[in-house]
Amino acid sequence: MINKEDITEYIPQRPPIVMISRLLEAGEKNIRTGFDIAADNVFVEGGLLQAPGLVENIAQTAAARVGYLARQQNVPVPLGFIGAIQNLEVIELPQAGTSLETEIVIEHEVFNATVVHGSVKQEGRLLAQCDMKIFVSQTK
Repeated sequence: MINKEDITEYIPQRPPIVMISRLLEAGEKNIRTGFDIAADNVFVEGGLLQAPGLVENIAQTAAARVGYLARQQNVPVPLGFIGAIQNLEVIELPQAGTSLETEIVIEHEVFNATVVHGSVKQEGRLLAQCDMKIFVSQTK
C-alpha cells in the first residue's frame, strides 16, 4: 500500500488538489485508492464533499494507475487529460472526516486513449460512478 506521503509520485496534482490518500491495489486493468476527506478540502461545502470532488477523485485514481505503471517501467509519469465524462451518477455526497474507496476498471485502451468506469464507495455503499475517456500525453 502506498500512503499519502508517497502518492504524489504517481499523480501530477499537488496540494490542495490531491484527492487520493493511498493506493490500495494496482493491476493492469484496475486500480483502487482510498481517500480521507478533510474538512478544509477545497471541494467540501457545508460539510459534504461536492460532486466535482468525487469526479476529481475518480480522475486522480485513473491517473494513479498510469503513474504506477510508469514507475514500474522506470519511466517518467505522463500527464493525462479528461476527454469526456459520461453517465455521471451521484447518489450521495460523503461527509468530511470520512474515507472513500474508489475503483477504476479499464473498459478500452487504444493508443493514448483509455475509457474507464469509475466508482466511489463508502463502507460498501455506492456514492458515485461514471465513465471517463482519458488521454495520456505521449512523451518521447
